[in-house]
Amino acid sequence: MTTSIMQGQENTMNASTRVRAPELPENLKWYNTEKPLTLQSQRGKAVLLVFWTASSVNCQHVFRDLHYLQKKYPETLTVIGIHTPRFAGEQRGKQLQKVINRHHLRHPIANDPDFHLWRAYGVKAWPSFVLIDPAGDVVGLMRGEGRREQLDELIATHIAAAETRGLLVPSPTQLAPKPELQGELSFPGRVLATRQHLYISDSGRNRVLETYYDGRIRRVFGCATAGFLDGNEEAAMFDSPQGLAIAGDYVYVADTGNHAIRRIHIKSGDILTVAGTGKQGRYTADSFRDALHAQLNSPRDLTCYESTLYIAMAGQHQIWNMNLNHMGIARYAGLGRGDLVDGTLAQACFAQPSGIDMYNHDLLIIDAESSALRTIEVSSGTVSTLVGRGLFDFGDREGVGSDARLQYPLDIAVDAEAGIAWVVDTLNSRIKRVDLATRQVTKFRIGYDLDEPGGLSLYRGKLYIANTNAHEIVVLDLKSRILEVLDVRPA
Repeated sequence: MTTSIMQGQENTMNASTRVRAPELPENLKWYNTEKPLTLQSQRGKAVLLVFWTASSVNCQHVFRDLHYLQKKYPETLTVIGIHTPRFAGEQRGKQLQKVINRHHLRHPIANDPDFHLWRAYGVKAWPSFVLIDPAGDVVGLMRGEGRREQLDELIATHIAAAETRGLLVPSPTQLAPKPELQGELSFPGRVLATRQHLYISDSGRNRVLETYYDGRIRRVFGCATAGFLDGNEEAAMFDSPQGLAIAGDYVYVADTGNHAIRRIHIKSGDILTVAGTGKQGRYTADSFRDALHAQLNSPRDLTCYESTLYIAMAGQHQIWNMNLNHMGIARYAGLGRGDLVDGTLAQACFAQPSGIDMYNHDLLIIDAESSALRTIEVSSGTVSTLVGRGLFDFGDREGVGSDARLQYPLDIAVDAEAGIAWVVDTLNSRIKRVDLATRQVTKFRIGYDLDEPGGLSLYRGKLYIANTNAHEIVVLDLKSRILEVLDVRPA
C-alpha cells in the first residue's frame, strides 16, 4: 500500500472509513518469536501495532501499558512492536535484543530500520498505536504515551463486536525469548565512586550494590523484584534505579521506574522515599513544599551542591531541584517540551536530560535525545549549549562545539581541576573527552570494546564505567591507560 492510512490525524474509525491494514513485509527481522508473523495469521484476534524507538523515554513509558493489556487480553489480543529506530546506533539487531531483555518485553517485535511500515501507516511520532480488529481492518489510531484507558476501551469494544459477529478466534501468542546469560550484574546503569566504596545501580535486578574497590559486595539495597517499598537493605524495593549522588550520610538514588527519589542511610542501610509517589506525573511548572506529594517523571540522574539536589528529569525534559534542608521540590529549568533551545531557565528546552554534574558552581547536563552537552550558569539563570546542534544532529565526530557529534549520550563525569568533562557516548559505545575551555571534543581510545555504556564516575584519576549491555563495571586508569573489568562478587 503506497498511501498513508493515518493521514496526519488521530482517531477511531467507523465502518465507512475503515481500510484493510497493510500486511507486514516479509523481510523484517523478528524477535521474541520463532517465526515471522503476518496479519493474516492473526485473523480472529485484535492486533495492536506499537511503533516505538528504544531511545525514547516516552516509548519506555508505554511498556507497562502493553504488559497490562497483554495480561488482560491473553488470547484475544496480539501486541506487535514495530521498532523504527531514531538513531543509527539503534538499528543493529544485537542491540535491539539487549533492549528487549533490559525492559523485559514479552511480545513479538519486528525491527523496521528502513521505516517501511512507518510510511505505510503514515506514522508521525514515537510512540504510535494502530489497532486492527479481528477482521483485519484498521479501527484505531493514537499517538503519545498515557493511552492505556483509551486503548483498553477500544480493544474491548472491538473484541466484543467480533464475538457477536462470530469472528473471534482466541489463541495464545507463542513467544520465543532469548534471555541474557546470568552473571552478578544485570544491565548496570550507573556507578558512583566514593571515598570508601563503590555504589552500583544494578538496574536489571532493581537494586543498588555497595562494593569494596576490589569488587566484593559489602551490602545489597533492594531485592531483585521490582517494587516500591521502603525498608532496610534487601527488605526495600526499587524499580530500575539509575543515577546516584552522595550527600553527607546519604546516597540518593534516582529510582527511575518508580518516578521517585530514594535515600539510603549509609550507616544503617535504611532506604526511605524522599520525593515522588510512585506514579508518573506530567507537571511543567509546579513546586511542592512536601516532595512526597509530587508525582515525578523518570528521574534519570542526580548531583548535589550546597544542600540542593539537582535532578535530570528525563521524562519531563526538565531539570528539577530539591532543597535537602526543607525537602521541597520544584522545577528548576526547562519548558517541558523535548527540544534544544537555549535561553532563560523558564524558556529553555531540554530533550531527555539524562546526566548531570557540577562544574565551577554551574551545572553541566547531558541531553540524550539531542545528543548534546548543555550548561546552566546558576548565577545568571542562563542555559546554553556547549556541544551539539539539534534533535536530529547526531553522529560520531570529533570537533569543537556544534561541529562535534555525539549519539545519545547518557552520563557525564567532570574533572573540575583539569577543566575536562568525560562523556559516556552511549550509542557510539565510546568515551568522549570534552575540554570545557575550548569545547574541543575528542574520542578517548581505551583499547577495549564497550557495549552501550550508561554511566560514569571519576575518582582519584580513575574512570569507573557502567558498561551496561556487557553487564560489567570497567575501571580505567587515566594516567597509565591500564584497564580492568571489576570482579563484582559476593564478599
